[in-house]
Amino acid sequence: MPNEVTKKIKTVACLGFADATPEDPLFKEAYGVGMALAKAGYVVANGGGPGVMRATSEGAKAGGGHVVGVTFYPKDVANFEGKDKNNPIDEEIKANNYLERTLKLLDVSQAYVIFKGGTGTISEFGMAWGLARLYFGHHKPLILYGKFWENIMATFLSNMRMRPEEFQVYRVVETPEEVVKNLEIFEYMLEHEPHVFNPAEKPFQV
Repeated sequence: MPNEVTKKIKTVACLGFADATPEDPLFKEAYGVGMALAKAGYVVANGGGPGVMRATSEGAKAGGGHVVGVTFYPKDVANFEGKDKNNPIDEEIKANNYLERTLKLLDVSQAYVIFKGGTGTISEFGMAWGLARLYFGHHKPLILYGKFWENIMATFLSNMRMRPEEFQVYRVVETPEEVVKNLEIFEYMLEHEPHVFNPAEKPFQV
């Protein structure tokens, strides 16, 4: 694993289905990823809500890690889950609206783990993927959790007008161990390739 002092990927955002319950295999997978990330020395970030967000927080805390929650408290949004009082975040960043919350969550992290989810997850994935393509060469990497992602990405390739670099910014994994391994691979790339993402550049901010 890269030296903790020189590590460029320090905070990893975990994105996924807000309605996953503790009995859901998806919740348990996310918990395992949160724990693995914490044990590997990464800070976990999420939206501070329930489901996958809460699962990665609980896993990270069980692994002795630190959790950042980027939250927003809606006044007139009917279908947004908001902050989960059972999500054990250590540090809260409050956003003024949903769009700001999404952008801030993407901004504070240097890599993303994206689980199965609904339209909210799709929007976060699309923004993260689009930014990775836009800033290709100094982008923030994506870890797509679950073999089903292979079919999704193949569908994009077959039906949309895609650029080759759009398929170089992510990895598909199936276990918490593979998450950490691929983050270490991305870290190696950051250290050895001269034009790869430098977190100090802050290519996008809220």
